[in-house]
Amino acid sequence: MTLRIVHEAAAELADAISRYESIEPGLGIRFKEEVRLTTDWIFKHAALPRIRAGGYRRVNLKVFPYYAAYIVWADAIWILAIAHGARRPEYWIGRKPAD
Repeated sequence: MTLRIVHEAAAELADAISRYESIEPGLGIRFKEEVRLTTDWIFKHAALPRIRAGGYRRVNLKVFPYYAAYIVWADAIWILAIAHGARRPEYWIGRKPAD
C-alpha cells in the first residue's frame, strides 16, 4: 500500500502553507507538519474513519481548521483534498486518482 496525493491536493497544501507563513513566520511549517502527522496516521489506519456519503473518508487536523479527504483505490491511499473545514464543503468531490 502506498500513499499518494493528487495534484490539486498538493496545490491546496502549498497554498495553505504559504497563507499561514504570510500570517506568521513558522506557522506554515507547523501546518505542514500537522498535515504530515495526519497523513502518517491515515497510512497506518486508513480503514478506521467511516466512509462518507461521497464515498470518501476524512480526518480532521487537530489544530488547524482543515481536513484530509482520501479514498483507498488500486492498492493505494489517495489524498484527494487538503480542505478547509468551513469553506465550500466537498468542492473537490469529483476528483479522481491519477493512474
